Amino acid sequence: MLARTLLAATVLLMLAHPARAQEPLATYKSLSPELALDLARASLGDCRSRGYQVAVAVVDRFGGTQVILRDRFAGAHTVSTASGKAWTAATFRTSTTELNAVSQPGMMQAGIRNLPGTVIIGGGLIVEAGGSLVGAVGVSGAPGGDADEACARAGIDAIRDKLEF
Repeated sequence: MLARTLLAATVLLMLAHPARAQEPLATYKSLSPELALDLARASLGDCRSRGYQVAVAVVDRFGGTQVILRDRFAGAHTVSTASGKAWTAATFRTSTTELNAVSQPGMMQAGIRNLPGTVIIGGGLIVEAGGSLVGAVGVSGAPGGDADEACARAGIDAIRDKLEF
């Protein structure tokens, strides 16, 4: 009797909330190569105006690299660090500064710092258009993650009017 009651309840729940089939294809917004390059140039230009030699990386919504720019005197490590920041921001869908705050030693999310490829230092920001993630930008080489992030934010602000495509 109990088995019949459970079966009946399960069937009623399924009928009340029928499963929906997923669409066979997904549609999403994506940065054009030209816009990704504009973002990288604007971020690099802002850092230059502040006297910083940096590298800038722009990735798509999935973390795939679209653009990398390295100023002449930026350290060799800045390319991989900027790329890592951009990838981390895109794949976690949040800024690397926020990830840094929630992943300090002893915190529940501290383990994300050990995941391959993650760079949890300020300077990685997501890029959104119309409420959708379209990519991320990472900057490395300024004196501190907050300065890297300021340059990345300036780059996003410089292309903001083009993001609503």
